Amino acid sequence: MGLKGFRDFITRGNLVELAVAFVIGLAFAALLKAFISDLITPILAALGGNPNFSALTFTINNSNFFIGDFIDALLTFLLTAAVIYYFVVLPYSQYRDRYLTKPAGDTDTRSCPFCVSDIPITATRCPFCTSQLSNAPAPAPASE
Repeated sequence: MGLKGFRDFITRGNLVELAVAFVIGLAFAALLKAFISDLITPILAALGGNPNFSALTFTINNSNFFIGDFIDALLTFLLTAAVIYYFVVLPYSQYRDRYLTKPAGDTDTRSCPFCVSDIPITATRCPFCTSQLSNAPAPAPASE
């Protein structure tokens, strides 16, 4: 059971997919970090005059606060979120809406007239309340 169970766990499809997604995410994070440090930071430096945010500090009551690293991390986070939204989430949402969702009138389920559960349109018995159904789809409820 021990070795076979471990082999089954490792070769499970969702675990392999998760590992691949993690590795791709790490590579993407490294790519984005290089993009920000090599392209975005110099552009901001040209506008603001300071090419290295990590040197930014301020002092209160003889205590130094190093805010430059926080600014770099904040820029990385915001740009990562923007890239993921505009290049992954938005295109996938448009793809899903165009190709994966059914048109409004094209449904393969109906409502059980007894328990109001969604059931296959061709069902003759409700799998939830076990009521005998007619073969014809139930009429849509009237709007008031």
